Amino acid sequence: MPRQFARPQQPPTYGYKVVNTYPHDTDAFTEGLEIHNGLLYESAGLEGKSWIGIRTLENPKYKAKATLEARYFGEGITIFGDKLYQLTWKHGTGFIYQKDTLKRTGTFKYTGEGWALTHNTEHLIMSDGTATLRFLDPKNPGTVKKRIQVTNAGQPVTQINELEWVKGEIFANVWQTDFIIRIDPTSGKVVGIINLTGLLPDQQDVLNGIAYDAKTDRLFVTGKLWTKMFEIKLVKL
Repeated sequence: MPRQFARPQQPPTYGYKVVNTYPHDTDAFTEGLEIHNGLLYESAGLEGKSWIGIRTLENPKYKAKATLEARYFGEGITIFGDKLYQLTWKHGTGFIYQKDTLKRTGTFKYTGEGWALTHNTEHLIMSDGTATLRFLDPKNPGTVKKRIQVTNAGQPVTQINELEWVKGEIFANVWQTDFIIRIDPTSGKVVGIINLTGLLPDQQDVLNGIAYDAKTDRLFVTGKLWTKMFEIKLVKL
């Protein structure tokens, strides 16, 4: 277990049960994953290989796809209203798309790196890889409305990657680990740790990608270049 989690007064820990498996694009260096109106939205990174695609869970053929200019390393995505928002890693530039067609309709700027996005009913929520999460104004995503510090047992948790809003909490992959942390969006405290060790023993790369379908109460996870995406149920340990 990573050192930052090996402390007294630990939050509850969860394992998992696999409910279903679905195909995953092995060319997708997954940065963002989201379920919206029954469709799967995914963003893939790497310079010259960054894109966003829309597909169904069962069929890996994309209904729509948008490719970024070669200089950009695409990062996290989220859908708010009729718009899809996307970060890039080191360019300080975000893109705005029409969510159904992936037609680009705008851009926005931010400082630091862009890692991940999710949203609640009011804000876009952004990770930059540090222990700080930013809450952005969806009407003007370059405006930071507030910030929270993510801590576990009083210590900052960094390397916060892909984000998902799940039942009033922020779920986050911790980069280069098999752990997802559950974050209280008010205090920033880690209120649960999900251990996904062994989910895909022959994985090509690291765990990254969380999608929650609120309409059906289903949780999905995958990783970079993985062959599969998994629907899982959490099991308290």
